[in-house]
Amino acid sequence: MQIVKDTVVTIHYEMFDSDNNLIDKTEEPISYLHGGYDGIFPMVEEALHGKSAGDSIDVTMQPDDAFGDREEELVRVEPKDIFPEEVAVGMMFEADDPETGDIILFTVTNIEGDKVVVDGNHPLAGKAVRFAAKVTEVRAASQEEVSHGHAHGAHGHHH
Repeated sequence: MQIVKDTVVTIHYEMFDSDNNLIDKTEEPISYLHGGYDGIFPMVEEALHGKSAGDSIDVTMQPDDAFGDREEELVRVEPKDIFPEEVAVGMMFEADDPETGDIILFTVTNIEGDKVVVDGNHPLAGKAVRFAAKVTEVRAASQEEVSHGHAHGAHGHHH
């Protein structure tokens, strides 16, 4: 079966930075609903369209196609006393975006004296990434999956 709109696609993938260092990979395969449901990078979805189980893709994405450009306004210096006493570089905190109401995940990047620097950018924002994937399964999506806008089952969304 070929990958077309409203099929559930199961893949294994590896993601590399611009120096070809492995930065992420699947331990277990992942599944997504194909056809513009925002379950995977649009450029990857486009490369997978028409493929079948056993086929592979290798796509290099610029920041606009992957994790976006860095937004300097998402780097903030905050007073240390608003954080837990054990705050440390690498810790992550959620905060509400006052403009959109969305939740932003901030990572502590530096602590100096009574100030803490947090960054709400994705760690790969502003970077090109290479996405290599192998299709392991393609099947027709159920009506429920299409109406929910995502894949269900072992490697998809669980309700």
